[in-house]
Amino acid sequence: MDTYLERLHRELEETMAAIGPGRDSSDQQGKWTSTQVLEHLYLTYLNTNKGLGKCLTGGEPRGTAATLRQRVGTLLVVHAGYFPKGRKSPERAVPKGMARDEVRRLILTELQQMETGLAECERKFGARAKILDHPALGPLNVSEWRKFHWLHGKHHAQQIRERAGKTGV
Repeated sequence: MDTYLERLHRELEETMAAIGPGRDSSDQQGKWTSTQVLEHLYLTYLNTNKGLGKCLTGGEPRGTAATLRQRVGTLLVVHAGYFPKGRKSPERAVPKGMARDEVRRLILTELQQMETGLAECERKFGARAKILDHPALGPLNVSEWRKFHWLHGKHHAQQIRERAGKTGV
């Protein structure tokens, strides 16, 4: 089975191989470097895993009731596949300065842990349960979390590849 997170895993492996060793810079003022983008992704996986852990330890889903704005956002992003550009990252997912080798070493492990946690939540609470709230999209079920992370990761992998092409990294 080719799941969203399996595709994301391959996409990240290919992207990290494409940027290879060497210079890590952004060609645009105020934009994150490739390592910072990877750290941002890593932090989103880490934070999702923390939420999944609370969900599993507490024995119940932690999703709240969605607002109309969140429902529209989920419809556009998760179900229609539209990923808006230029949104500001939540503070907890802003890169803090991890070393390049460290983030590259940890990101795929964190992604695998997320898949394990999502599968366990699905087994315990069912496929339709809104297990956690996304900071902007509100409550998502397991399938929606998988697809969100795929779209989000694909969006950032494309950014990294574009920057690598422009900077010769």
